[in-house]
Amino acid sequence: MKQAHCIYQQDDHRWLAIARDTTKPGYIIDTNEYVVVSGDEALLCDPGGIEIFPAVFSALSAECDPTRLAGIFASHQDPDIISSLALWLEFKPDLKCYISWLWQSFLPHFGGQESTFEPIPDGGMPIRLAGLELQAIPAHYLHSSGNFHLYDPKAKILFSGDVGAALLPADASNLYVEDFSRHIRHAEAFHKRWMGSDRAKRDWCERVSRLEIDMLVPQHGAIYQGADVQRFINWFSALEVGVLKG
Repeated sequence: MKQAHCIYQQDDHRWLAIARDTTKPGYIIDTNEYVVVSGDEALLCDPGGIEIFPAVFSALSAECDPTRLAGIFASHQDPDIISSLALWLEFKPDLKCYISWLWQSFLPHFGGQESTFEPIPDGGMPIRLAGLELQAIPAHYLHSSGNFHLYDPKAKILFSGDVGAALLPADASNLYVEDFSRHIRHAEAFHKRWMGSDRAKRDWCERVSRLEIDMLVPQHGAIYQGADVQRFINWFSALEVGVLKG
């Protein structure tokens, strides 16, 4: 069962995590969805696959008026990221979808029209939400060739998409990483296989190390907070990626 958890709140600015569902069938990858709320507007990050739309919509509605949604941020083009797009647009046809320019002619296969999409240039761009300025951070080839993360400088939260993802066992239900050494074992194989470029990995690690990050919130698995954020960046920086052995 999907539930929304408030992971940050200051006045009318908050982040909601719609956490993974431990009862989901094992043949479908589990996902986290995130909502940034500022004033009377909200932005939904990686809304998920078509099969979980009812659960995500219900969880969101329990914590936030869904009519406040102004847009969707899609880190990349995968179906577990954005295949629910048509259903969100059916609910609110004027929603904007922020996506790499590379995928603006691919995503209409999931729904929407030309005016739906706000293409993000390769270098990133600001995304404004009711006076709050978020930043689309380049994360190309991690793992998609057109990939972005979303940084909130006020909350000091980085939505990191598949970077930081861990494929946790079914009985793992913690919202936050509690034991980094144990947790990271569930991330290693995923990152080695899915992160395709060592150079892109190093560039990302250098870029995000310059940001103030209190929480790194991935699309799969648990949330890194405090010292575990830099622990993850250091671990990822040293990891050999893009190589299939055996």
